[in-house]
Amino acid sequence: MLTAMIGFAILLFIIIVIRVPIAFAMGLVGFFGFAVLQGLTFDNLLEFRWNGALSMAARRVIDTAQEYSLSVIPLFILMGNLVTKSGLSQELYQASYAFLGHRKGGLSMATVVACGGFSAICGSSLATSATMAKVAMPPMRKYGYADSLATASIAAGGTLGILIPPSVILVIYGLLTETSIRELFAAGFIPGFLGIALYLVAVRYVVWRTPEAGPAGDKMDWPERLKALRSVQGVLILFAVVMGGIYLGIFTPTEAAGIGAGGAFLIALSRKTLNGWALFDILTDTARTTAMLFSVVIGALIFSNFITRAGLPDELLMFVQSLDVSPMMVILVILGIYILLGMVFESLSMLLLTVPIFFPLVASLGFDLVWFGIVVVVVTEISLITPPVGMNVFVLGAVLRDVKASTIFKGVTPFWVADIVRLALITFFSSIALFLPELLYR
Repeated sequence: MLTAMIGFAILLFIIIVIRVPIAFAMGLVGFFGFAVLQGLTFDNLLEFRWNGALSMAARRVIDTAQEYSLSVIPLFILMGNLVTKSGLSQELYQASYAFLGHRKGGLSMATVVACGGFSAICGSSLATSATMAKVAMPPMRKYGYADSLATASIAAGGTLGILIPPSVILVIYGLLTETSIRELFAAGFIPGFLGIALYLVAVRYVVWRTPEAGPAGDKMDWPERLKALRSVQGVLILFAVVMGGIYLGIFTPTEAAGIGAGGAFLIALSRKTLNGWALFDILTDTARTTAMLFSVVIGALIFSNFITRAGLPDELLMFVQSLDVSPMMVILVILGIYILLGMVFESLSMLLLTVPIFFPLVASLGFDLVWFGIVVVVVTEISLITPPVGMNVFVLGAVLRDVKASTIFKGVTPFWVADIVRLALITFFSSIALFLPELLYR
């Protein structure tokens, strides 16, 4: 059985390498792997009864399409698209600049904070990097910032969105592992803001080492700061209502997503950024992104059915027990695998491929799956800025064609180190992630 699993793992890797979409790659391997477990061979390929594999795949498609909790995904995507269309990125940057811009490295700090706020609402790291590059790069170049620091602060800041709630990645993890989404949202809050704080420290370290890399900007007085803050009060209120309602148990994550989408629609209307064609583009983009995410979730669930039926989680547990190592050592090995995979796979593919394999092992070792979800998302964030496949870096390279990818990768090194420090803190001090869930729900 283990040999068959290794064969299918190699097959999956080959299919992905030849650029078959991850949803179809996992679905095909899961489907045919399940069929092999039912007795399919090359000899009986034509005569074999496919009922079992077809029934399993069809059930996964139907159950996923009818899953009420999955409606949270299109609603949060719609909210992010509406907020993006309302032109909020510029106001968020101005508000951050008003309080931080006068410090050395202040424009980079303002970029990190603005990226954190925008990506939390937008929900897409790649969209945040592309949008904030257009907003934050011109003023940083105006003040003479080094391209390495300027682009790195955008690339690293963009990664924050997949952890700070509301996060679509956390929703997908919750569905794959049947973990409470509201507990995951609560658990992601402190680590998300810890990431912002450590990124600010990384900026301060860079300007301490190389002061000319991040000159100070103009200082604003308090009336100007308050004016800048008022320009984003609508979205701050929306974020507080959505997340506060979830944390306090006033409404479910799905209801919160509906309220968030409705509130974002009102904000876009009030800013007069919507017309018929803009609304059509927003709705079609939401439908396209939702269809893609549903496809990868269905493919991951079919693949998960196969590896569970094959007994891989049980064999993996027995293998780990035979090694006679501590449970924390197992977690460290898993994190090492994630960091290595992050050099090859993009974040969503890595999460979908590995979570079905690792989460039964982690649960059997007695670890909290909410905590493990936050750890997985943090290490997934690292993959977004890790060479050679740092997706945020390549998005910036496409937007800023005059900046080499090697310059951006060089600049993100202090931010990558900050992420490793955060990962270590959350791994060894689980209360950082579990404090809010335990306070609110347990």
